[in-house]
Order: sequence, then C-alpha cells, then structure tokens
Amino acid sequence: MELRDIIERAWNDRSLLKDKEVILAVKTIIEDLDSGDRRVAEPTAEGWVVNEWIKKAVILYFPIQKMQTIEVGPFEFHDKMKLKNGYAKKGVRVVPHAIARYGAYVSKGVIMMPSYVNIGAYVDEGTMVDTWATVGSCAQVGKNVHLSGGVGIGGVLEPLQAAPVIIEDNAFIGSRCIVVEGVRIGKEAVLGANVTLTGSSKIIDVTGDKPVEYKGYVPERSVVIPGSYVKKFPAGEFNVPAALIIGQRKASTDLKTSLNDALRENDVAV
Repeated sequence: MELRDIIERAWNDRSLLKDKEVILAVKTIIEDLDSGDRRVAEPTAEGWVVNEWIKKAVILYFPIQKMQTIEVGPFEFHDKMKLKNGYAKKGVRVVPHAIARYGAYVSKGVIMMPSYVNIGAYVDEGTMVDTWATVGSCAQVGKNVHLSGGVGIGGVLEPLQAAPVIIEDNAFIGSRCIVVEGVRIGKEAVLGANVTLTGSSKIIDVTGDKPVEYKGYVPERSVVIPGSYVKKFPAGEFNVPAALIIGQRKASTDLKTSLNDALRENDVAV
C-alpha cells in the first residue's frame, strides 16, 4: 500500500519524479515486474483484475530513465531501457534476434524466436513467441500459448489504454493475427490466420440457429476465423471485418494441436 500511495501521488504530480523516494518506488515495481513478483493484470477467483497503479509505474519509469547507448556485439541501441538478461538461468530459449526489455517477465520453458517482448508484459511457462511476433507493453500471455509468426499483441502505452490484452493458457494464435485494445482470449481458444480483434470488433458465434455476438472476449475453446458483416453507410452498404466463431476445440484435441488440425475438425478448408 505504501508503494501504491507513492505511485499514485507521483502520477498526479509529476514534479515528484525528482524525489528519491518516488524514483526508488518506481524502480522497485519495474524490478518486481521483471522477476514476475508483480503483474499488471492477474487472474483471481472473480476474474481478471487490472492493477492500474502498477501500469502507472511502468509509464512513470520512462521519464526517470536517461537515454544511453547499449552495445551488444556489433549491434548498437540507444534507449532508456536496458535489455533483459540471464536467460540461461531462467530456462528460456532466445534465438537471435529475439529481444525482451527489462521489466518484462519471461518464464521458464518459453521459446523466443526472433521477436519482441515489451516492458510490463508477462509471458508464462512453455509459451512459443514465434518469428516476428510482438508482445506489447503489459500484455498478459498464459502457459503453453503459441503466438505464431507475425502475431501482434497490442500494448497499453502508446496510445495509453485502460486494459492490457490477455491471452489465456493453451491458446493458439494463428499467423498474422492482431489482438489489441484489451481483448481477452479464453483458454484453449484457436484464432485462425489473419484474425484481427480490437475492443470494438464483432466476434460472432455462428454455430447455432441464431448468431451470438461478443465484444472484447473470445470464449474458451472457441475456433475463430476472419469474417465480415454488412454495415450501412451514407454511401451505401459495405462489408466490414468481423471474427466468426465456427466451432469448439474438441476435448480430444491435443493442447499442442496445429492450427490446421483445429480448423479441419470444424470443416474449414485450409
């Protein structure tokens, strides 16, 4: 509570960022995020809870840091954030040119192909962050998730947003998917290639007699593909993007199933 009070005061009065007490508090929070001892959002018995004050600490970390040159072999960076390190001790496989910023938590068994994980993010055990995938600031990625090539998981810093993206355990996010604006993907859900989900995207379950619409949430075990619906504009009617829930991941399906297998089970051509 003391740390929280310090962060809240500094958030409301940025002149306090010069105080040693505030600087220490902010750096303590970032260190805790880096080690996984704190999270910007966490699951509880009542559902996910966003720790707004911790997110504020992440934002306040930028103005108290000074730009510096970082040299890694022949590569040079110029930034306010140092890079995460100690992967061997953490049991994380990091393929060149994968990068995670200090203040991001990456758990044991994670594989990072050439990819990027931003400050405040949480990537849990056994997850694959595939080639050119990005995990945005403060995003929460569960256990044994597969983020396929080119996936974009949005952050909360630029532009500043209220809720982080949450990808729950054992989800499979297909190639070139985009998930932003605090969307939550339920456990074991499968997103087909090129699904784009924002906070206002229509997510339509078309498996029953009548469509059922969701926004901001993909239910557990759902199999989702890109789709569209007709919307009226002053210039006429046009198709706009949507996401279609076309089935459920079967209980018999292995949690590590390929995207193609999950789609074939629901009679979708691949």
